[in-house]
Amino acid sequence: MIFNKYFLLAVLTVAGLLADAQPSIIPLPTEYKLSNDSFALDNNVALVIADAAFEDEGNYFQMQLLKSTGITLPLLQGKKERTVLLQRAIVKNAMKGSYSLKISRNEVLLSATDDEGIFYGITSLLQLITSKKVVNGRANIPSWEINDKPLYRWRGLMLDESRHFFGKEKVKSLLDWMAFYKLNKFHWHLTDEPGWRLEIKKYPLLTLVGGIGSHTNPYSPTAFYTQEDVKEIVQYAAERKIEVIPEVDMPGHARAANRAYPQFSGGGSEKYPDFTFDPGNEGTYQYLTNIIREVDVLFPSKMIHLGGDEVSFGNQQWGKNHGIQKIMASNNLKNLKDVEDYFMKRMADSLYKLNSKFLAWDEMANLSLPADKTVIFWWRHDKPEQLKMAVEKNYSVVLCPRIPLYFDFVQDSSHTVGRKWKTSYAGLGNLYMFDAGSFLSKSQQNKVLGIQANVWTEVIATTQRLDYMIFPRISALAETAWSEKKNYANYLDRLKTHLPLYEQKGIFYYDIFKPTRFSEPEL
Repeated sequence: MIFNKYFLLAVLTVAGLLADAQPSIIPLPTEYKLSNDSFALDNNVALVIADAAFEDEGNYFQMQLLKSTGITLPLLQGKKERTVLLQRAIVKNAMKGSYSLKISRNEVLLSATDDEGIFYGITSLLQLITSKKVVNGRANIPSWEINDKPLYRWRGLMLDESRHFFGKEKVKSLLDWMAFYKLNKFHWHLTDEPGWRLEIKKYPLLTLVGGIGSHTNPYSPTAFYTQEDVKEIVQYAAERKIEVIPEVDMPGHARAANRAYPQFSGGGSEKYPDFTFDPGNEGTYQYLTNIIREVDVLFPSKMIHLGGDEVSFGNQQWGKNHGIQKIMASNNLKNLKDVEDYFMKRMADSLYKLNSKFLAWDEMANLSLPADKTVIFWWRHDKPEQLKMAVEKNYSVVLCPRIPLYFDFVQDSSHTVGRKWKTSYAGLGNLYMFDAGSFLSKSQQNKVLGIQANVWTEVIATTQRLDYMIFPRISALAETAWSEKKNYANYLDRLKTHLPLYEQKGIFYYDIFKPTRFSEPEL
């Protein structure tokens, strides 16, 4: 009786531990269950791809596994004693990107209805593997059964490379981490006041002249991406199920372009010289349309972000512009905001003719445009009326309010480099607990495509500081965008297993558990 009692207690204890266990995966899967077994992953395991459509994903898994563990998996057609099997699932009305992962003693079975689902399942498997030590060429993977699907279709990160340029290899590294955390939209802010970073062959001075300088050094050597660079990065991202969305900012934030082609400048203000393009010059529209045509060819996402923000910072000279006065009179435009809207409607039409979607910041929420071709990005957290206006016009929206989704804002109250909104900042906990649905009624929430964090770089000049401002916040962003059920304490437990991965990859991160462990990097 004593033996039986203690045996039963042990069984119940193990069962309780299994029930409370969670996989070391970020973002946390929708459903998961642990059994008392494991799969031994080593060089004697075969990779079997049951559907040829998943060969690219299988090759990606082989490559990443070799890089992270040194384990090589031979690709076989038939069965072996122990296998990792990728197969297509037959599930009606399955959400795009959903997957099932079942790990037993002799098999890892990954199934999904599409390649995105297979890829995300591979990502979860890689996280399970890298959280374990490889001893003598073997990693023992616990027997998890996981069913998972994304909460939002848009899980994005924006990088501003106009203010400070980081280069192709750093962008690829960032794409690797985005893929690791199942983020799928890379918004690339390539033009602004300090520098124009995208080669346009019809207008070479945009990069040769406009590419000179940065936010902290107006004389730094020209830095930009050639069109071949862009094609390489777009392909690299596509292999990781990430769409690249370019931003060509207009009609404001145009100083770099205006240095190169001043004939299209609409002037600016004392603080923001040559800030705008000229809406009163008919040549401006053809010039910008020609640019957009080249951009559209480079980015298969068929979405281009045209900015549209903060135009009032530098449109003071518009009122004295004869061309603008003529446009105002002939189109019954009452003020400079009407001129701005007129300009953006014409540029949106240029995009629509290319069968591309028009994306813009929330200053453009008041425009009347085709709802199925327009996406508004709500960034001004203090102006919720802009978000409501956008959804009332039936526009799809991406939520990126600066609090807590601007990564140039500090992440700790003691930090001094970076921005704050009065006393508010973008702390890890606030970011993790961000509820995208809380800003809208239930009937309006279907207009939310998802969420995005924006990395503006006025206060980020080095790759070390870039890492510090992104990590580990990128992981909280990922879980907020993917997982419907969230628990901050549980997330922090899983995050502890990810910090060693950052160190292995040379990432200089903010340690939320030991805030003074690393000094805050200077600008």
